[in-house]
Amino acid sequence: MNPTPHEHVTDLGEYVAASPSSFHAARTAADRLQAAGFTELREDSDWPAVPGKYVVVRDGAFIAWIVPDGAAPGTGFNIFGTHTDSPTFKLKPSPTTGKFGWLQAGVEVYGGPLLNSWLDRELELAGRLVTLDGVEHLVATGPLLRFPQLAIHLDRAVNEGLKLDKQQHMNPVWGLGDPSAADLLGLLAAKAGVDREEIGGYDVVAADTQPARVFGADSEFFASGRLDNLSSVHAGLCALEAAAESKTGGSIAVLAAFDHEEVGSGSRSGAAGPFLEDILARISAGLGAGTADSQRAFAASFCISADAGHAVHPNYAERHDPANRPVLNGGPLLKINANQRYTTDAPGAAYWAALCREAGVPYQEFVSNNSIPCGSTIGPLTATRLGIRTIDVGIPLLSMHSAREMAGVEDPFQLSRAAGAFFAR
Repeated sequence: MNPTPHEHVTDLGEYVAASPSSFHAARTAADRLQAAGFTELREDSDWPAVPGKYVVVRDGAFIAWIVPDGAAPGTGFNIFGTHTDSPTFKLKPSPTTGKFGWLQAGVEVYGGPLLNSWLDRELELAGRLVTLDGVEHLVATGPLLRFPQLAIHLDRAVNEGLKLDKQQHMNPVWGLGDPSAADLLGLLAAKAGVDREEIGGYDVVAADTQPARVFGADSEFFASGRLDNLSSVHAGLCALEAAAESKTGGSIAVLAAFDHEEVGSGSRSGAAGPFLEDILARISAGLGAGTADSQRAFAASFCISADAGHAVHPNYAERHDPANRPVLNGGPLLKINANQRYTTDAPGAAYWAALCREAGVPYQEFVSNNSIPCGSTIGPLTATRLGIRTIDVGIPLLSMHSAREMAGVEDPFQLSRAAGAFFAR
């Protein structure tokens, strides 16, 4: 199957809609991979010591891989690393609040969302409920919440500067009535089909419910929630699905999608945790690798850290580097930073250039304005933990960390093509 860019972003939009939380993103990807012939493994079970296609889900993260025929103890790994989470709002304990006849939800800011972009949108709650028996239940409510903005008649100076207090102003409404007689957690339990009294814990976030949309004079733009970073997860997923049909040798192809990148990656399912190292160690052990073999395999490995980057904004061009101004539909970015906020170095840049030439994919270089430090990615964490050469790439966006981000139609498709060439090696 050779999709067009528009077919690719249509599928991306469907993946985003099915993935309102990191837990849904991991589960949806695992289900798709099983449909493509992958076997889902449990970490507390024995694993087959034979070549094959496998996937493991850990909380809101997943790792999938293809061990080709002929793989040996020192065979290297080609790892496409991404993350499943996005900036949002997470449900607090005792979440049912409200006043003046309104039912509201107590939420905590997760990561660094553009707060104003979440106003006046129909949002859903989504995530996991864990019952007292330890079983996880995924839940998604559909349109339920809204952060209503104050009318301009009550704040005549709002267009001269909007200031939102995270505690006072970011309390969404979800109904009318007496909060003492309402139960938001009970509503979630009913949606999930579980007993309210059996819920022992929950990880539930808000997500925009507006469908993805292609737009522009020539249908060249794509708008959706969670493009940072489900665009990268989806690109790797599509590439691995294609590799499942064609890969016969070479490296062990790995798609690693971590959780909690937006809050520092410090968790059992984050890139700073042991998840990837655990999986690679078990793959190597299944191939009969000793310590020296594993070290040889890591030395022969490569990691592409794929996370969204910034396109030049026409209204704020001074915020970008004057000589490096990526555009939408100019190809994925090679992200570079002298202070190692991104991991790209000269050998890695040459590797990416050769890979893109091989795939027939254009690419652009991104570097920050010296006065505006950039964020970071899973790249430095993976390189530091494992010693595997790593580069940072990703599609260019406008409105990053908005509830609804903007990409070019071509770029997600091109990133997936590059990932496909990477997995084929």
